[in-house]
Amino acid sequence: MNCLTTAWSAHAPELRGWLRYRTGDVALADDLLQDLFLKALRQGSRFCDVHNARAWLFEVARNLLADQWRVAHHMVDMPEDLVAHADDIDTVDTLSACLPRVLSELSSEDREAITLCDLQGMAQADFAQAKGLSLSAAKSRVQRARVRLRNQMSQVCQVQMNKFGQVADFVPRPPLSG
Repeated sequence: MNCLTTAWSAHAPELRGWLRYRTGDVALADDLLQDLFLKALRQGSRFCDVHNARAWLFEVARNLLADQWRVAHHMVDMPEDLVAHADDIDTVDTLSACLPRVLSELSSEDREAITLCDLQGMAQADFAQAKGLSLSAAKSRVQRARVRLRNQMSQVCQVQMNKFGQVADFVPRPPLSG
């Protein structure tokens, strides 16, 4: 591992300075530098095959720094008197009001698969056994039922999705009377 020792001796002071400048924290920079050395050490003899050791070390240091910033969440205390307004209900939660009506419009086979597996939480293996199906047949039945439910809800409730694939808006259906 002479190649690692040589590269580390040549570049560690520069890396330390770079990390200290970026973090503004001597202790954090030294911790990151130690993590960097361990990552290089774990490369074993593969480190000797690196064409440009300085570039590799700086790239890994940048990744370590990015990971550190990603997990460093700055928390803000919320005021104790902060109140959630009752009308701040998520759109997808209000969409559930369409579900009974749309479920009633599905075939009894689809309705049963969705009700048992998705709404009541029955395992698909148990559903398969109860219906006398193979597990793959039961999974297929549930999956097809979900697709038909989604299509029906999208059509009759006029569901609109945002660019993230989340429910953005819909037109409520009148509840079933009875």
